[in-house]
Amino acid sequence: MKDLIIIGARGYGRELCSLVEEINQQKKRFRVKGFLDDNRDALTGYSGYPPILASVEDYIPMADEQFVCALGIAKDRKKYTEMILAKGGVFATLVHPTALFRKNVVLGRGVVIQCFTVLSCDVQVEDHVHIQGQSNLGHDCKVGKWSQLSPQVFMGGYSAVEHEVQIYTKATILPHIVVGAGATVGAGSVVLKNVRPGTSVFGVPAKII
Repeated sequence: MKDLIIIGARGYGRELCSLVEEINQQKKRFRVKGFLDDNRDALTGYSGYPPILASVEDYIPMADEQFVCALGIAKDRKKYTEMILAKGGVFATLVHPTALFRKNVVLGRGVVIQCFTVLSCDVQVEDHVHIQGQSNLGHDCKVGKWSQLSPQVFMGGYSAVEHEVQIYTKATILPHIVVGAGATVGAGSVVLKNVRPGTSVFGVPAKII
């Protein structure tokens, strides 16, 4: 088994620790060595978790260690992941055993796919993308680096999410729609038109806010 270190010991870090346990039930792949967090008290009051080893800034990766970044905001995940990459760290891809992949799905490095997610045929997911539970990506969808899809997001066929996009719970992206780099799509929104880079949209239909 590989030693795995989770960046971030808050709620999402604890969730990813549980995800690793569920992956290991199918095949033992990782031993969670600990967390990196600048708050050494982040796990106070919680039991059954490995220790906080250091801050991201202070930690030096060791041989045979792998990392996963448990920060749910795309720009923050990019910042702290790049700190470890600059020190030679290697990032693991974590896929829940219940996730369903159809033909020709391509995943990058550092990707997290949570439970009961469906990726249809010819989907491309780039490096360090996180896709939360019960999301559904139709055929030929593309998700750019660092993007975050919250639970129950739907992307129709041929739709695309560019890099560093934040899509919140139960949002729907219609087929062939493009969500531009750095954009945010609010919870429950239905996106009928392309979203310009760096903008935030919300509502049914989704409009700039």
